[in-house]
Amino acid sequence: MFIDSHCHLDFPEFQERLPEVLANMAACKVSHALCVSVDIPDFPKVLQLAQEHAHLFASVGVHPDYEDTPEPTFDFLVEQAKHPKIIAIGETGLDYYRMGDRSYESMEWQRERFRVHIRASIASRKPLIIHTRSASLDTLKILKEEGADRIGGVLHCFTESTEMALAAIEMGFFISFSGIVTFKSAKELQDTCKQVPLEKMLIETDSPYLAPIPYRGKTNEPAWVSKVGEFIAELKGVPLNQLAEQTSSNFFQCFQVSKELI
Repeated sequence: MFIDSHCHLDFPEFQERLPEVLANMAACKVSHALCVSVDIPDFPKVLQLAQEHAHLFASVGVHPDYEDTPEPTFDFLVEQAKHPKIIAIGETGLDYYRMGDRSYESMEWQRERFRVHIRASIASRKPLIIHTRSASLDTLKILKEEGADRIGGVLHCFTESTEMALAAIEMGFFISFSGIVTFKSAKELQDTCKQVPLEKMLIETDSPYLAPIPYRGKTNEPAWVSKVGEFIAELKGVPLNQLAEQTSSNFFQCFQVSKELI
């Protein structure tokens, strides 16, 4: 069985076809999925999905790309993290890809938001879901400064360097690969994937985005995490059942999911 460690089933793309999406998961042997929060206004929908479906989990957090949105407070994140179906804080992190002509100083709000999430993660003992894009040095710097190695988590939809992946692993983080790793243009990412130990790897869809080959260009969904798994198993030269079992075990280890919730 596979696990989709990162998806957004609360997004509009799934509103009219959620029963079909869940049925597709079962048909493709995807046993669980983590529905990830990106802002506070939509967080209740994320939590509701996890409450209504035993095999879905949820996180609480505000994505670094969401600038014009209510700012999460430490107290809010810690309070929401008390819910048993909330298994992570995030997604959070840094994204300088869309910084454009803005100055480095103008992105301080993003760095401060990141720190708030890390502090809430440590306080609540819920691991972090990290989004990092074109901000490797600052991401690692802030994680170290805030002591994130005490709680760990995952760098999701990883597209950065091998060096960053290994540095994050040293800090106790897992590395998660999405459908991007299946793209023909992703040779450097595939090389990184080869070097990430299977024991420190998760797989995900980030659906509705980034559908893997052979579905590229379509609306992604959790069922297709199986295609990510199939590609990585072949890439790393390991049996598919070993890849599925190890990444699923890693998921429960990373997010400290108790046996009562499985």
